[in-house]
Amino acid sequence: MTSPRVEIDLTKIRANARFLVRRLCAGGLSVTGVTKAVCGNPDIAEAMLDGGVVGLADARINNIARMRKAGITCPISMIRAPLVDEMADVIWYCDTSYNTEMDTILQLGEAAKQQNTLHDVILMVEMGDMREGILPGNLINFATRVIATPGVALKGIAANFACMSNLAPMGGDMVRLSQLAVQVEGGCGDFVELVSGGGSANLPWALGENSFGRVNNLRLGEAILLGTDPVTGHPISGLHTDAFALFAEVIETKLKSSAIPTALIAPKHGILKLVQNDDLRIRTILAVGEQDTDTSGLTFPKEILFIGATSDHAVVDTTKSTVSVGSEMKMGMNYSALKQAMSAPDVVKIVHGKQEMNGSAKDCETQPYLTLV
Repeated sequence: MTSPRVEIDLTKIRANARFLVRRLCAGGLSVTGVTKAVCGNPDIAEAMLDGGVVGLADARINNIARMRKAGITCPISMIRAPLVDEMADVIWYCDTSYNTEMDTILQLGEAAKQQNTLHDVILMVEMGDMREGILPGNLINFATRVIATPGVALKGIAANFACMSNLAPMGGDMVRLSQLAVQVEGGCGDFVELVSGGGSANLPWALGENSFGRVNNLRLGEAILLGTDPVTGHPISGLHTDAFALFAEVIETKLKSSAIPTALIAPKHGILKLVQNDDLRIRTILAVGEQDTDTSGLTFPKEILFIGATSDHAVVDTTKSTVSVGSEMKMGMNYSALKQAMSAPDVVKIVHGKQEMNGSAKDCETQPYLTLV
């Protein structure tokens, strides 16, 4: 088969989404499936929807357009602030966008009026991650201006955690976000329908014994796709961690020194000599490199050691394993490796477990939970 390639098990993605939706739905939290790491792959988006997510979200308008053109009709949100030349497309393809700048919202309003529609806006609040966000003290005034802007409607507020700071949110952070929602409603009216508490890093809080307050939504990507906690990298109990696998072909395997030969000058004769290290190991080269994925985020089979990589080669130690030229090696990926592999044009994507597309989210109360064995 073609190499390098990513093989995708939609059944496991579907099961991860279903597990999380059922757990969170019981406490009043809806789940939005985030597709940015998989470049809006329609098959993966459909698997999330089959698992019960209420909608999808992405940071690239091309990814969202890809899903729409594939026939996906569920609500889709743009979770990165729209660029100036994207306004019309954001209105056309997206139900909602997450915003922090009034100039952007004014342009969205104009684009919405031109398309004779109303565009929903969610305001991102700075809660300590120090990426995008409106300062809490400015939120009510900002919300008041959004409400007065033709062409847009204020739908809710949201926050990011553990994106820049890598610090997991605490229960107190969610309490503060709930209080901000109440304050906005107190100053502007009942406009806060959605309070999105963050992403997969919020799961330890959401799956614990906590009161959710006004927080009623999480935006989940990594947890659904990889079954891992973004902050610790640890598996989340009950989720599949092997829905994605990267395959690369072996193009060389040879017995070599474990270290580069050392150059020495013989003191008496001034002669350059190469001193060979006698610790011989089997070095194997895979036809995959930094142009294809984040090689530091790969997990290799047992007894295979990663040595290093260049743009199009990965070198591993296979002394305790048996490989041959032309065979393939299967590797796991973390979130960084996954998103780079999914965006690399030379990495083929193959999906397994595809079902008929339904194009809309299913109600969390009607989804049977399947245990895969």
